[in-house]
Formats: sequence, structure tokens, C-alpha cells
Amino acid sequence: MSKTIVLTGYGGYDKLKVEQRPIPVPGRGQVVVNVKASGINFAELMCRQGTYDRTPKVPAVLGLECSGVVTEIGEGVKTLQKGQRVVVASDFGLWTEYALISEENCFPIPDAMTFEEAAALLVNYVTAHMMLFDFGNLRPGKSVLVHMAAGGVGIAATQLCKTVDNVTVFGTASASKHEAIRKNGVTHPIDYRTKDYAEEVRRISPKGVDIVLDPLNGPDAVKGYALLKPMGKIIHYGAANAVSGPNRSLWSLGKLYFSIRNYSPLFMLGDNKGACGYHLGHLVQEPQIFRPVIEELCKMYTSGQIKPVIDSVWGYEDVGSAMARMHDRQNVGKVVITPNKESLRTSV
Repeated sequence: MSKTIVLTGYGGYDKLKVEQRPIPVPGRGQVVVNVKASGINFAELMCRQGTYDRTPKVPAVLGLECSGVVTEIGEGVKTLQKGQRVVVASDFGLWTEYALISEENCFPIPDAMTFEEAAALLVNYVTAHMMLFDFGNLRPGKSVLVHMAAGGVGIAATQLCKTVDNVTVFGTASASKHEAIRKNGVTHPIDYRTKDYAEEVRRISPKGVDIVLDPLNGPDAVKGYALLKPMGKIIHYGAANAVSGPNRSLWSLGKLYFSIRNYSPLFMLGDNKGACGYHLGHLVQEPQIFRPVIEELCKMYTSGQIKPVIDSVWGYEDVGSAMARMHDRQNVGKVVITPNKESLRTSV
């Protein structure tokens, strides 16, 4: 049987139940992966509340990313073999001990990479890499504002910025996390709880920044756009301001919606600024788009340029506590869950 976390309804942590389900059988072009570790993302937090744009119908199995070992191979599979260590991307369904995955959504990982690190790699580092280099066109001498710099994407983005010469990183986080984000490469940590981060950025860099990575949305999207230098870009990739606690808040959703600015092409002409939107969940069915990014990230890991930071590892039974750690903004790095914490093999 396959231990599985099932979302039984929308609401608080009690809507997540651990069940035993049959181990799937692979069809043509599919494999079964024995999942060792999975990441938790804000997308799953929003799904539990019923506010995510791709929230599945309940009962449902969440999980956008995982790492593990291929145990069964279906007919026609050519690039994978039994026993191979992989990282997996899917449109949910990965919070389970044995996951059924299409061949094209599995990606080999380096031998030295632990399963926890692999679970922290895919969503966070692919998101950060594509935003910075595809949308942001990050080059030497540029400046970047990274919100939630102690979170998974924030840490990934900061590390990737450090692979380019002379990039200045402004990072927002609570004061207790400043030492950690500074060690990770943030040039100017900003305590968003006690200071206006826009004022702090302009105090240090009066003209603003070249790139803003915005996971917050709402009023912060407007502030971020205003912080851009000419030829700057803001990349929106989330709506964390809508996630204010264990349960859905209609007040937070309404406040977010009515504070969003509608970009006018006419005004943007004069601003000489760009606004982009990034959503990896809408790319999962087209893995050929991000496969080269994963391959590049694995090379960067092997060469020591990047290293995922793991905040904590939780068993399936404690998924509610793991989610609460993210809701309360307590984590520094990736929060990971595993079906069998006691026997988790981090490497081969």
C-alpha cells in the first residue's frame, strides 16, 4: 500500500488526512516512483484553503514536486530505469509514497544530491532561475529586490544572483532571519515588519532596482513597480498576501483584489518598465520548457554554485504543523515532508 496525504475539504489543517491507497501500476510512458521527500509550497497552502487558481476537486492528493527512486517502468519508457534517483514535477498528486508519473516529468539528479535537497530544488530553483534569467535578463552590475528572502524561492534567487558578477541583492525578512539571509548572499537585509522596504531601498539606491521578484501581489505589486529603474522589470509569481492564516480570509482576498493595479500599455510606454507573470504550475504539462533549466541547475549544484537550504523535515502525519510553520513565516529555507521519516535515505 501507498501512504498518502488526502485533502478531504477546504479549510484548516484538519482537512488533511493520511490514508493507505493501492500502489499504482504504470501504463505506457509512465513510471512509478517511490517518493522519499516532497516540498511544500504556497500553492498547497492556498489549495487547502480553496483559493488557488488550480485547486483540484476534493478528495485530492496535493504535491507539485518530489524526489525518489523509480521502482516500476511502463511500456515504451526509454530514458529511465529501475533504481534511478529522480526529481519529479507534476500537476499535484505527489504527496504519496508511490507516485504514478509520466516519463517526461521525471528528471535524473546527481548522486551527491540528497533526497531532501532534490525536493527543494525543482519548484524553487526553476522558478527563481526562469524569472531572473529568462524574464529578468540578469546581467553583471544589476540590482534585485527579493521578497521573502528566507523562503525557498528567496534563498534560491539569492544564490543564483551570486552566480553573476557584482549583483546587489535587497532581501526582505524578519530581523531574526537577517544573519541567515546575509550568509546566503543578501547584500542589504530589510526588516519588512518594522521598516518600509521601499523607503529603505531608495535610501540605499535612490533610483531603485533593476528587477523585483514579487510573490506578494496586491499593494506590494504596486510598490514594486514604482521601485523599478528605467528598463527595469517586475516579475509576479504568487499571492502570499492572500494567505493570512490556517483558513481562507475573504477580507484578505478582497483587499488583495482591490489593491491590484491594472497595467496600461500606454502608461508603460512612458515608464520604460516591464511587468511579467510567472506560474510554474501552468508549465508542468510542457516539461520541455523547463527541462534544460533543471539540467543546468544540477550542473550548478555539482559545481557548488547552489545548494538548497532545508528548514525542516516532517512526517506525513505532521503535515499540518509543517504548513503552520510556513503560514507563520517561521521557516528559513524549504519545508519538506516524507512518508517515512525514520528510514529516509538522503543519498545512495
